[in-house]
Parts: sequence; C-alpha cells; structure tokens
Amino acid sequence: MKEKKSLETALEVERALVVGVNIDNNPYFQDSIEELKSLAYACGIEVAGEVTQNLQRVNAAHYVGTGKIDEIRDFVDREEIDLLIFEDELTPSQVRNLAKLIEVEVLDRSRLILEIFASRAQTHEAKMQVEIAKLRYALPRLRNTNQNFSRQRGGTGTKNRGAGETKLELSRRKIESKITELEHELKNIALNRQVRRKKRNESGIPKVALVGYTNAGKSTLMNQMVTQCGQSEEKLVFEKDMLFATLDTSVRNIRFANGKTILLSDTVGFVSKLPPHLVKAFLSTLEEVTHADLLLHVVDFSNPNYQQQIKITNDTLKDIGAVNIPQIIVYNKVDLASNELGDHEQNVVKISAKNGLGFSKLINEITEQVFTSYVKTQLIVPFAEGQIISYLKENANVIDLDYIDSGAQLTVQLSETDFEKYQKYILVP
Repeated sequence: MKEKKSLETALEVERALVVGVNIDNNPYFQDSIEELKSLAYACGIEVAGEVTQNLQRVNAAHYVGTGKIDEIRDFVDREEIDLLIFEDELTPSQVRNLAKLIEVEVLDRSRLILEIFASRAQTHEAKMQVEIAKLRYALPRLRNTNQNFSRQRGGTGTKNRGAGETKLELSRRKIESKITELEHELKNIALNRQVRRKKRNESGIPKVALVGYTNAGKSTLMNQMVTQCGQSEEKLVFEKDMLFATLDTSVRNIRFANGKTILLSDTVGFVSKLPPHLVKAFLSTLEEVTHADLLLHVVDFSNPNYQQQIKITNDTLKDIGAVNIPQIIVYNKVDLASNELGDHEQNVVKISAKNGLGFSKLINEITEQVFTSYVKTQLIVPFAEGQIISYLKENANVIDLDYIDSGAQLTVQLSETDFEKYQKYILVP
C-alpha cells in the first residue's frame, strides 16, 4: 500500500499520472490532455504517464469506469506515482471515492490551475482574488480536505468551535466569513479602479485591451509597444515563456509616432476549462476588457491548435460580457509558425512581438479603428493656458504648432470629447 502524501509533499516530489475521459470522441481531447500536462509542469510536477478512456459520459462515482480503476492502481504502484491529476473538475464524492480506492492524492484540472495562480500571484489584489477562488472551490469539498488544503488560508481550522456546531459546520462558516471579508476588500479596490477608469474616460483617450490564450505573447507585445514608443524600462511589464505569467492588469499610455495616444491594458490569459471560481474572482480586474474600445486578440499562431484557442478566448469574452467589442486578431509568433494564412482576411495582423515584425501594420490597424471620430481643427490657446498646450501635446495629434502674439496656434486632430471641451479656443475662419 502506497503511503498517502500531503499536497505540499506531492507538489514538491513529484510524479503524477494524468487521467482523462474522452466524451463522444472529442477531436480536441488529446490536445487538452497535453495542455493538462503543461499545467502540471508549470506547477513543478513530473508527469510519468497518462490513462484515458472513451465514454459517452463520465462515471458518476469514479469519473472513469470501474475497469480503469485497476489499471490506474497498477500504474501507481509500478511507477511510484504520488499524485493523480484528472482532466475535468471532479465532484467531492468522486475525489473521496478515488482517494479511498487508489490511496494517493487526487487533483483535478481546476485545483491544479488554482495552485498555479496561487504561485504566480504577486500583488495583494491578485493574492486575494486567488484566495477567494480557492475558498469557493474548497467549500463543497470540506468532507475530503482532511484539514490540509495546503495553501488555503482563512480557514478550515476548527479551534474554539461554537456550542452545538459540528466541526464541518464551523469550517464552512469560517470559509464563508472569510470570503465575505475578502470580497468586501476587493470591492473597495474595484471602486478605486472605477475612479481611475472614469478619469481615463474623461481624457477621451481610446482604450485598447490585450486579450488571448495564456502564453500567446500579450505581455511581450505590450513591452514591444512600450519600447518602440520610447518609454522607460520601468514601464515594461513582466513577461516570461510560461503559463499565466501575468495575473495583474497593467495599463500603459502608448503614444505613436503619428502623435496619437492610446491606453493599452494587459490582462490575465485564458485557458480551456478555466475554473468558474477564478473567472468570478478576477471579474473586477477583467472589467478593463469590458470597458475597452478595441480588443487586440493575441493568438499564438505557431500553436497547431490556435483556432481552438481563439474559440475558447471568444467564449470567455462572452462569459464576461465583452463579446460585442471590436477586435483585431493579432497572429503572433509568425516567425515560428508553419501555418498558412491568406492576406485577404479582415481585421487580422501577423506579427512577431519578440522582434517587432509587423508592428507598423498593427499600429495602422489600431489607429484606423479607434481614431475614426477624430476631428482636424485649428486652435489658438493663450500663453496663460500653458497646461492646455501641454495636454494637447500629450493627448492629441499636433500637426503644426506656431507661436503668435495672442498665444500658441495649433493645427490638431482631436477626439470628439476634446473638440467639445476646447470649443472656445477653436480658430473660426
């Protein structure tokens, strides 16, 4: 009989067996299994093998059929497996039954993604969002936690239990209380973000959001934009070739060579079967996407399954209410791709974010879509209103600037918001 280990030990040691059920011969099933292995590697787990089964529906008691249980148990004993990782989210009873029959730690896809998010979270907000998601995941599974949901803070302890309360009831009440406390704190952070967003809206600067599958190259694209626009290195965002490198939304002011300015936001990447607990927890952060004027849908064009990843991203955008926002499909990593793509496709740009290939066309596509309502006009701004001149230099496309006796005379392209705002300075022919 194999000694059962805690999740902390399993994640440090470890050898895992991946288990999946292919429902009705899903053509993307094996791709999803390979992605699950990548998620395991991202969590520091060695995948020793896989066991799969074709079924019309999962087994309600054990996820896999009873015949597969013996095959899994034999593999676990033969290969000294510490951990089972299942392709789909398991019910509490399935986890309990599997752990009892095979006697090793059991994880499902959702739990694995939660662990990755927990290890990647850097800011206080991201850590709270992940903790809420883990608490929501743990709540219906309290019967099988054995008090060691390893990185779960806020509570499954049972000290000082109240009169008449069972250990389970107290644990549940503690978790619900912690969720409420964290959500209240996140709500205050979200209100502060709304204030900042309102100020950005008042500026009239178009808002562009990067979205896409995890590791598609969104952060690399943002950094290339920052670099090409001559901003300092401190404006660069974290980027790394790994799943879920970015969990926090970053917003940068990007001023193109033509004088036009956008606000570009980088967001958390998506993945197939993203746990609903995480989507809900990160919803306040993802609101940057729902308030964007344009989405740059970044796609890893070198990935053979890029079309499926596009679909998954669009499905997630629909879930968060961002499905009707205009998109530019940005096929990234074209220098590594063997796929073919016709030049006739609309709203599609091919780039390499790493080396800057295709950025001129991308910038042209962005400006054509978000600056359609800009108005060309002439203004005379008195010298005493120097802050307005500075604002226009920063936020409008200044085509010409002369200094005359009455002030600065500018020929500019303005957003409709700024055109209305500075009506009294417009030079009437």
